[in-house]
Amino acid sequence: MPGPFHVGDLMPVTVLIGAQWGDEGKGKIIDALAPGLQMVVRYQGGPNAGHTVIVGGKRTVLHQVPTGILHPGIACLISPGVLLDPWELLDELAMLRENGVDLERLTVSPACHLIMPWHRLLDRAREAALDRQAGPGAAIGTTGRGMGPCAMDKAGRRGVRLGDLLDPARRAACEAGLAAANAELESLGAEPLARADLHAALERGAAGLAPHLGDTRPLLHGVLQRGGRVLMEGAQGMMLDLEWGTYPFVTSTHPSAGGACTGGGVPLREVDQVIGIGKAYCTRVGNGPFPTEFEPGAFADGFRTAAGEFGATTGRPRRCGWFDAVAMRYACQLNGFTDLVLTKLDVLDGQPEVKAAVAYELDGRRLSEMPEDLRLLERGPRPIWRTFPGWQGSADARSWNELPQPVLDYLAWLEEDLGTRISWVSNGPERSQLLRRNA
Repeated sequence: MPGPFHVGDLMPVTVLIGAQWGDEGKGKIIDALAPGLQMVVRYQGGPNAGHTVIVGGKRTVLHQVPTGILHPGIACLISPGVLLDPWELLDELAMLRENGVDLERLTVSPACHLIMPWHRLLDRAREAALDRQAGPGAAIGTTGRGMGPCAMDKAGRRGVRLGDLLDPARRAACEAGLAAANAELESLGAEPLARADLHAALERGAAGLAPHLGDTRPLLHGVLQRGGRVLMEGAQGMMLDLEWGTYPFVTSTHPSAGGACTGGGVPLREVDQVIGIGKAYCTRVGNGPFPTEFEPGAFADGFRTAAGEFGATTGRPRRCGWFDAVAMRYACQLNGFTDLVLTKLDVLDGQPEVKAAVAYELDGRRLSEMPEDLRLLERGPRPIWRTFPGWQGSADARSWNELPQPVLDYLAWLEEDLGTRISWVSNGPERSQLLRRNA
């Protein structure tokens, strides 16, 4: 059976973005796109991402390494927009090496800011302090991977970059960072980080990552000059964007299309295609507004379990809800999606009805557009629903036309409402379960 993606589907630079709150199934789509590519670039995010690919029942989760590494011959870059945990990266590389993956194709920019050991400790200590001081639910609900504290140091011009780690003369910055972090940790009632533990970690990181260090920009532009195809791989999702997401319950980088240019080093004029990935329903991890979330109870718990909605990185249960067309229209407008991929369609098999929020009601007003002050969503707007007949058997379809008619009707409505073409749907976890639209 021919693959769901064709070389002709791809433009010189394709940006792939999570269109919701993350966990949309980007890893599978990137893996499917890979055969038509010469390069995959991770342009933002960090170890809090978890891109999952399932082939022949074998599950591989990649956190910082671009998903294209699973395909021989594809060059992979980790660009300066990524907040890098070098020690987690070394563990990930060891896993790939054990599975026979060629890692000589991986290049990591020396300009990547590093998530230092103290960043993780600060992340957890600050979250705990928020809960103590302001009560349960006040914390952001981070993954505890140190992203926020690392981003704060980056913006404060006191960050440590990979080039610093590999240059003994520049490691003095680590000493200053350790002293400042330990002072804050002690003030928060947390254990400080021992200087000896830090130096052991620095030695391990420097030795392990030195073979992969290299300037990513010339490699990227070399591929473009030779007419090659490049995929810019985003992490998390649009509604977690630092600028346009549900602030302050957001990530510390920019998953949006603009982040591919600033974090990945690709000129805007080279981007010809922007693919958004969204689930047929919605999920969210951590705290923050989620207008279409299911009410707590047996239905929500059963749906989560049946759908396998537990974090690939943290294992935390995800919050689940119906499709939010207001949020998706917002993502389409901001990113200019040329194509949408709808994933996990099969999870809705057997539901007596399927819902989508077409607007919100807040203080007696109907909101058809996402408000720019997204903190308004914390006041609990009531979704205004459109209800569709349920379906059965979408997981059995092997082509677009084999999808049940209620699914095709639902997809047609979504396209009209969102004003964006749905080009592919995923109807199962396997690499092969991806259906390409015929026309």
